[in-house]
Amino acid sequence: MQASYILLLILGYFGLLLLISFLTGKNDSNDTFFKANKQSPWYVVAFGMIGATLSGVTFISVPGMIGGEQFAYMQGVFGFFVGTFFIIFILLPIYYRLNVTSIYQYLEQRFGKVSYKTGAFFFLLSRITGASFRLFLVALSMQYIVFSALGVPFWLTVIISILLIWIYTFRGGIKTIVWTDTLQTLAMLTAVGVAIYLIDQKLNWTYLEFLQSEEFASKSKIFFFDDPNSKQYFWKYFIGGIFIAITMTGLDQDMMQKNLTCKNKKDAQKNMSTMITLLVIVNFIFLSLGALLYIYAEKFGIEIPIVDGRPRTDLLFPEIAMNSDLGLPLSVVFIIGLIAAAYSSADSALTSLTTSFSVDFLNIENRPEQEQKPLRKKVHIGISLLLIIVVIIFNNLDGNVVGNLFKFATFTYGPLLGLFAFGIFTKHNIKDAFAWLVALCAILLTIVIAFLPESIIGKYQFQWEILPINGLITFIGLWLIREKK
Repeated sequence: MQASYILLLILGYFGLLLLISFLTGKNDSNDTFFKANKQSPWYVVAFGMIGATLSGVTFISVPGMIGGEQFAYMQGVFGFFVGTFFIIFILLPIYYRLNVTSIYQYLEQRFGKVSYKTGAFFFLLSRITGASFRLFLVALSMQYIVFSALGVPFWLTVIISILLIWIYTFRGGIKTIVWTDTLQTLAMLTAVGVAIYLIDQKLNWTYLEFLQSEEFASKSKIFFFDDPNSKQYFWKYFIGGIFIAITMTGLDQDMMQKNLTCKNKKDAQKNMSTMITLLVIVNFIFLSLGALLYIYAEKFGIEIPIVDGRPRTDLLFPEIAMNSDLGLPLSVVFIIGLIAAAYSSADSALTSLTTSFSVDFLNIENRPEQEQKPLRKKVHIGISLLLIIVVIIFNNLDGNVVGNLFKFATFTYGPLLGLFAFGIFTKHNIKDAFAWLVALCAILLTIVIAFLPESIIGKYQFQWEILPINGLITFIGLWLIREKK
């Protein structure tokens, strides 16, 4: 598929996003930007959150994981399912009762300003890292399939990607995101469905025949109970998945900001229940696509793409979609799905980061009304520039993007887990001035634990379980600085 045709697809899709932005951003007040005036239909939020949760990481990187660990990722997805019910029955009632704009305002009411700023800071660090990883992955794919052929350097690809996102979010904010995410979820799932159908046809299978085949059985092992030292061990993935869901959804302003646009707590709870049920099914479909891609690659002699001398399993899907003999339809739906994956998480990340910095650090809600909108717009530009810088830096990292994303998350979300857990499950106050020090020490101790040498831990490999360990260290630290009655 020629690069000029791909650019036309990008422009066409972007035109749709601009139309939605125009319709939803007519009122560009801060209440619209931050809360969507609390008028979002819960079922629209639920469907759109699937795309935001999946993002480019699932669209590209999860299928690429099959070669290394088969369907082990589903063990974590089952953990996500369990963890989401903590969000539904514990966290959402708190947020709605307090009527917060930023969920970290809970920490101010519970402990004080330092705890509040500490929680907000670690969200900013976590989300900037996560959003940058996601943007990097999609920018890398776009660079690989189109912009390299046009002589466009990677850094310019990143700038163009983020500039497009800024253009359609700078007025409507979260109100625009709720509706654009719905379009992008639909585009992403359609792309995966068409890809599975076309590859199955090429292999003379129906989808059910593929699932019943010996080839699928050899690549689809889900449960790993045999080696506790392995990263794929069930309890590491499952327990870690519970806490990943609680932190990266329930304690994350990006994801919760969409929930808080629902009319009331009951609608938000219906949204989360629907979203997580569909998410389990969708993740299985993505992994089955990954198995199908590897089977197809083995049958037709397609190699894992090499970029800068390094194999990139993340690029197997783009390689087959764009450079195999499966025809133009797969190339078209892949490009549309890729663009949707790029924007579905990055746009909401940009909006939530703008919200958090404006509310949590600049205290925008208490400033004179005439200052609020101009200040928000300046923050929006500043966050966009920051994401560009971080994505370019991440281009030098090795490894599978899913692995890197969750590795960073286990360190940066741990203090949030500890702070909220201590606030919810104890009645103690703390010496608020020391909250930041506890959080910092927890991260440093967690890093030490995660990188203990083999002489101490043998062949044990840490997976997502490092997150609850991090949260526990934070909890213990807060207990040590509690105010004794």
